[in-house]
Amino acid sequence: MIYWETPRFIIKFFKNLEWHCNRSEKKIYMTFDDGPTPEITEKVLDILDEYGAKATFFCLGRNVDRHPELFELIKQKGHSVGNHSYSHLKGWRTSLKTYIQDVNLAQLLVQSKLFRPPYGRISRAQAKYLGKLYRIIMWDVLTHDYNQRLPRKICLRNAIRSTRNGTIIVFHDSVKASENMFFVLPRYLEHFIAKGYKFARIEWEKDT
Repeated sequence: MIYWETPRFIIKFFKNLEWHCNRSEKKIYMTFDDGPTPEITEKVLDILDEYGAKATFFCLGRNVDRHPELFELIKQKGHSVGNHSYSHLKGWRTSLKTYIQDVNLAQLLVQSKLFRPPYGRISRAQAKYLGKLYRIIMWDVLTHDYNQRLPRKICLRNAIRSTRNGTIIVFHDSVKASENMFFVLPRYLEHFIAKGYKFARIEWEKDT
């Protein structure tokens, strides 16, 4: 089954994780996972510039290691960055010690107080440990841009239908997701800008 919106039972199970932002404000929080990726990330940044939108990039440590100039470009453009682990491990299948070591390795490069678990899969023990060090940012809307079997128009339609005030939505600046993502991204921006929404980055510290 494909979930475009995160099921409520999952949100209730992990109450200490952040699934959306302020529902009273007409703001959307676009996030990009798995980069930085040559050619893909640069094009994403150009599109965001074109629409005056800010976003948050959850970067893999290994990709930051390989492409430090792209990582710096993301920050220079005024976007937030977050830790997405070094090796893209699945938390459910990884011991606490190994998982933390991988996140720590990425942190040496990313140096952010934001963290997103790869695949959204994290154990309670991992979440408890990392929650003391990071804002663990999940999402309430998933574009499924990485699913190459899904028609891109379906990705766009369901992303729009699922979005509301304070939504945190997931895109991927990866080669695998690029075809769907580059179709959905500008159309999604156009749709919600026309409705008066702003696209904001997630800050390292919570609003008080």
